Amino acid sequence: MNVSVSWEGVYPALLTPFTADDQLDLPLFEKNLHAQLEAGVHGFIIGGSLGEASTLLNEEKIDLLKSGLAVCDSKVPVLVNIAEQATKQAIARAHEAETNGADGLMLLPPMRYPADARETVTFFKAVAQETSLPVMIYNNPYDYKIMTTVAMFEELAELPNIQAVKESTRDLTNVTRMRNAFGDRFKLLGGVDTLALEALLLGCDGWVGGLVDAFPQETVAIYELIKAGQVAEALEIYRWFMPLLELDIHPKLVQYIKLAAQATGLGSEYVRAPRLPLIGAEREQVLNIIETALAKRPMINA
Repeated sequence: MNVSVSWEGVYPALLTPFTADDQLDLPLFEKNLHAQLEAGVHGFIIGGSLGEASTLLNEEKIDLLKSGLAVCDSKVPVLVNIAEQATKQAIARAHEAETNGADGLMLLPPMRYPADARETVTFFKAVAQETSLPVMIYNNPYDYKIMTTVAMFEELAELPNIQAVKESTRDLTNVTRMRNAFGDRFKLLGGVDTLALEALLLGCDGWVGGLVDAFPQETVAIYELIKAGQVAEALEIYRWFMPLLELDIHPKLVQYIKLAAQATGLGSEYVRAPRLPLIGAEREQVLNIIETALAKRPMINA
């Protein structure tokens, strides 16, 4: 039985932990999930960019899904990211996710090929029509070079299971454009850590986070304070958090956030090739950011 997806709250884009010999580290994955649940997150996303999806085998994604579902035990929804080159492949991954119990999907535009508006809308519709699962469109033209515009969402609105948008355009005015165009037809979740508080203040329903993998309590606290109207209190945590949140907007965000998760005991710095662990001055620089923040870590009331 699928868990209902509200598209509200904090949804960690989960890291994929590996062992020293490049196998999935499911015990560490589950340790992280338990910490996230204890902090009060509202759902999980498996196999996103931060989860090194492009290096995972399909069967590994299913193993992560099954592990996530077992840990969550229907407490919060577990979503699977779909990021494929071909429409057929994306549909196949959606079928696999649904068959294996996923509660919803996050859907990227076609990878590698810069599809135009017609092709992108056709791709999204083709995948969404092949599943009964609710779908969140990942709108990230900064990294993936395809902008899903308001006009394109007008076409996508015809499909009832396309329900949400991960808003990662880095253009905060797009939150207002979407609200003006659609009201509450689409749930909006901020997808850029360094703009998360601003996106929530502009009316986003949730936050798809990266540094939440290392700092779940602080991430949830910011969301809950904003929703309670306690902006000054949220801003105090957010200002402390910003040097860490900036690790999310670097090409090596995977290595950086994994190092942060290792520092807080919720992950390890092992990555899968072609990524390599950080070394030398770069590693020291990132560690300095993490350790400086940890030394001033705010007390969060549970």
